[in-house]
Amino acid sequence: MGAQRPDRGYRRREGIGLDVVNQVRERRHGSGMGPIYISNSQSGDMTMANDISAAMPKILARGLMALREQTVMPRLVNGDFSADAAEKGDTIDVILPSDLTADDVTPGTTPPTPTSSTLEKVQIELNNWKKADFYLTDKEMMEVEARENFMPVQASAAIRALANAVNQSIHAKYTGIYGLVGTAGTTPFASDASDATAARKLLLEQKAPKEYRYGVLDFDAESNALDLAAFADADRAGSSSAKIEGEIGRKYGIDWYSDDHVATHVTGAEGTPLVKGGSQAGTTLIADGFTTKPAVGDIFTIDGDTQQYVVQAATDLLGTESTLTIAPAISSAPSDNAAMTFVDDHVVNLVFNRDAFAFANRPLAHSTQDMGLGSQILSMTDPMTGISLRLEVARQYKQVVWEFDILWGVALVRPELAVRLAG
Repeated sequence: MGAQRPDRGYRRREGIGLDVVNQVRERRHGSGMGPIYISNSQSGDMTMANDISAAMPKILARGLMALREQTVMPRLVNGDFSADAAEKGDTIDVILPSDLTADDVTPGTTPPTPTSSTLEKVQIELNNWKKADFYLTDKEMMEVEARENFMPVQASAAIRALANAVNQSIHAKYTGIYGLVGTAGTTPFASDASDATAARKLLLEQKAPKEYRYGVLDFDAESNALDLAAFADADRAGSSSAKIEGEIGRKYGIDWYSDDHVATHVTGAEGTPLVKGGSQAGTTLIADGFTTKPAVGDIFTIDGDTQQYVVQAATDLLGTESTLTIAPAISSAPSDNAAMTFVDDHVVNLVFNRDAFAFANRPLAHSTQDMGLGSQILSMTDPMTGISLRLEVARQYKQVVWEFDILWGVALVRPELAVRLAG
């Protein structure tokens, strides 16, 4: 039997839609959520408003379940969720664990003074506020009421758009990751599983915890992996899921997934770059020999130093010279004119521990002004993933507009816990 995959809890179960709808109905009339406001008291419009009000919890619940299934990355990273409403621009403090050491025990009459440890906090700004709107026909409204599992086509498309935006925002944080294995321009797992073992080794060297390790591949890399006996054969992989379900599952201590939003990095640095001046230290490096300045996310090595570095910022060229802000700090002072080798363009498949990234999501606050404009607004939080989604319905001239929106922030907080698997 293979190890239990963390996404199994996200798969649809019979009856869950009604459970979530019942929760929303209770919350709408409780202290946790304001009432649904209806703007027009005309009898015909009131009938339409009542129909909309009855359909909203069902559509929102089904939308949230669809979002659960389609957002790959938020399920794999460290999440900070709360039922407290927030607005775009608010910040969330995420506490990072500090490294501790084990001390010898020396019996005595006086107890030792406890070692103080300072918890590091990283602020995540809720700077992503995305929406996707759609329209429903009268027929679709009737089907929402009549069929428990029915999800209108346009509503499904709106959810996909939001899921894509969330996944892409997390993938985009790869630019701070400096560890890289594989060959740029070559799809991983072309002939063997050495890319997986190399990623595992580098994570161990960077002291990433062994639990909660995930790999996210593009479809080409996944296809190659599924063709390998080490991943697909039940007698070697320990599970038949690769052949039966078409899923890699857990191999080499890593749970593998595929996603169509895996990023591609285009290297900016061109020329024959050299270190300018010996004995440089810290996170600033002066180099020359460029014909094009490096881009944020470029990875390079320095002759005589095995450490990989990533460019976090680069000044405009002054002649052929640029001052780079890099991570991590220089491990071994380079000599003057030491050659610098930049990694070429590559697909950024990711292998990481959950705590490399932090994802924060909050229910959106809505104002009395929104209500005064005649909108009906309803928020819901998925009890499994913690992700909050809002649905707003606005009456316009001879039509009704439905709109999902979501508020979140994401940050790469522990780059040493992640590795790029180049493709």
